[in-house]
Amino acid sequence: MKPAFDPVQLAIPFFVVAIVLEVLLARFGRAKANYEPRDAATSLMMGLGNSIVGLLTGGAVFAASLWVYEHRIFTIPMNAIWAWVVLFFAEDLTYYWFHRLSHERRFWWASHVNHHSSTHYNLTTALRQTWTGGVAGTWLLWLPLSFLGFPPAMVAIQKGISLVYQFWIHTEAVRRMPAWFEAVFNTPSHHRVHHARNARYLDANYAGILIIWDRMFGTFIPEDDAEPCRYGIVRNLTNFNLFTNVFHEWIGIGKDLAGSRSPREVAGYLFGPPGWSPDGSRETSHTLKVRWRAREEKAAAADNHP
Repeated sequence: MKPAFDPVQLAIPFFVVAIVLEVLLARFGRAKANYEPRDAATSLMMGLGNSIVGLLTGGAVFAASLWVYEHRIFTIPMNAIWAWVVLFFAEDLTYYWFHRLSHERRFWWASHVNHHSSTHYNLTTALRQTWTGGVAGTWLLWLPLSFLGFPPAMVAIQKGISLVYQFWIHTEAVRRMPAWFEAVFNTPSHHRVHHARNARYLDANYAGILIIWDRMFGTFIPEDDAEPCRYGIVRNLTNFNLFTNVFHEWIGIGKDLAGSRSPREVAGYLFGPPGWSPDGSRETSHTLKVRWRAREEKAAAADNHP
């Protein structure tokens, strides 16, 4: 039942070659790519740490998937083409909701925020992966697929394919793909919006491979060339310390819980949106977007009434 191959491991040589190529093209002025050595090193170390954590926890996660699979509703053959087609859409939809949850609820944001902590956007950013996803339990969202009858090895392979696909969209070197491709698939343009901290772009484009889920559920925002993406998080970190990048939001949660005065505050600090506070004094994505819309409406009104 273990995966016959790991798409991510097989793709590592491609990752290395693509990063080197992006750096060289940028150096010779043939592509847009902004690299900061300390930032890129932090991203690479996060990727290495994620791989090590995966080796330590992957067995337990896979064992849980096997246990769920033993209680499956159906038995879906791993060698059937239709099964892979169905899983492609089912896994991608699962990824959409995992990704959206990881932005909209602080407990899961704490394990995902490090992927967004870089103020640069290049192929090394794709390797800036979580060390604490196992603790956050986001892997639980994929268990229903095994419960339905997809073999855990099959699910693991499809998750790997999704992760490999998402590597290439972390770049500024590619401006736009053909219109039909932009309409269906996640692209560098769509994912730049996702990584942007501009109020206009916050909490959007959660796609893995297919952008259709964002279009269906109202979270799609197109990249506007008139407003270039500014990368990072709302309050960017001031250093490249590896452990600060990995654990800073967990530390923030701990401090907030220590000062909590009621069960409501505990729940809010854990499962409210990032930035939640009892008195509403902190900024959340919602308040930032409301303020941005108010400015846009005021500017539009001024333009219409000179």
